Amino acid sequence: MDIQYTQEQNEFRAEVRDWLADNLPKKRLKSFDTQEGFEEHREWERVLFKDRWGNVNWPKEYGGRGLDLTSWLIFEEEYYGADGPLRVSQNGIFLLAPTIMEYGTEAQKARFLPPMASGDEIWAQAWSEPGAGSDMAAIRTKAVRDGDHYIVSGQKTWSSRAVFADWCFALVRTEEGSERHKGLSKLLIPLDSPGLTIRPIAQLDGKDGFAELFFDEVRVPVENLLGPEHGGWGVAMATAGFERGLLLRSPSRFQAAAARLVDLYNENKDTLSSGVGEQVLQAWMNAERFCAATYQLVARVGAGASVSSESSANKIFWSEMDRHLNRTATTILGAYAEIQDGTDASDEGRWIYNYMHSLAGLIYAGTNEIQRNILSERVLGLPRK
Repeated sequence: MDIQYTQEQNEFRAEVRDWLADNLPKKRLKSFDTQEGFEEHREWERVLFKDRWGNVNWPKEYGGRGLDLTSWLIFEEEYYGADGPLRVSQNGIFLLAPTIMEYGTEAQKARFLPPMASGDEIWAQAWSEPGAGSDMAAIRTKAVRDGDHYIVSGQKTWSSRAVFADWCFALVRTEEGSERHKGLSKLLIPLDSPGLTIRPIAQLDGKDGFAELFFDEVRVPVENLLGPEHGGWGVAMATAGFERGLLLRSPSRFQAAAARLVDLYNENKDTLSSGVGEQVLQAWMNAERFCAATYQLVARVGAGASVSSESSANKIFWSEMDRHLNRTATTILGAYAEIQDGTDASDEGRWIYNYMHSLAGLIYAGTNEIQRNILSERVLGLPRK
């Protein structure tokens, strides 16, 4: 696949590269799964927002540059190629924001998008529940209409960024007696609401990347309903499409990691057993394949197509690619891969952190088993078991 860029796009790339050279943090930010690191990343979001680099494909009135998705891919390539920090606001800017732009009222767009772009309000995802993980249709958290408020009661778990975030977007059951996909609604809820308790969940590395949320008759204004009442399943599936298919994991993240993997291999190849080089090559080719497929998808979206069931195929591919890439790095490093701090830590412990995180990739955004079921039924037309 030969990707040709216009002169304007090449000039944009140069502008991005120059800005990053002048503004990227001089040292790596602390993990945003700690309070200190979270605030460091929030401040970085504000730096990006100041010059409208945080969301280049957003409309200008909401803090973007009004550019197309190809420009966003170019920005991502330069950003991760320069080793830019992970985006603490990714749940908001990559998942919720496109959903608000599609389903939100003008008042909701004006209220929520600018502070999301600036990093003043960071968002958590509140979908999964005990007994309703990949099977989101089993959600039981309920929201009862009481005048101009909903009264929310129930529990959410595995809520990403919820320990330190400001808001969450939640899928709740608003129609009494409804079952499965019917009767659900999507609500935007402040995490400091009275009656809402946040309990951190430690990750494999011990940091609080997730949380349980307990709703004890939490009052949420009706104006915070996103999309139609009782029609939240369609709204949630739009968000899931962005999560699985296009925005959450740009190919440049994997291309940058694959380039670092090649460097790691070259530094150690004289001591490695046969076959490791083939795994490195496979990781690099996977990243390039994903890049080409994403550019093809962006071209189709630009021509009016929508991201549908193919988002499930994308999610399977990037999550398994990520695990393979980072597992190959730990193979190269051997026992040294387990060292996270100090002078013997490779890449400041990033390989082992990324490997542990990649193990979750096969689960979050819908387990890969569920994604394969979706593809078998909706794309291949196979019968449901």
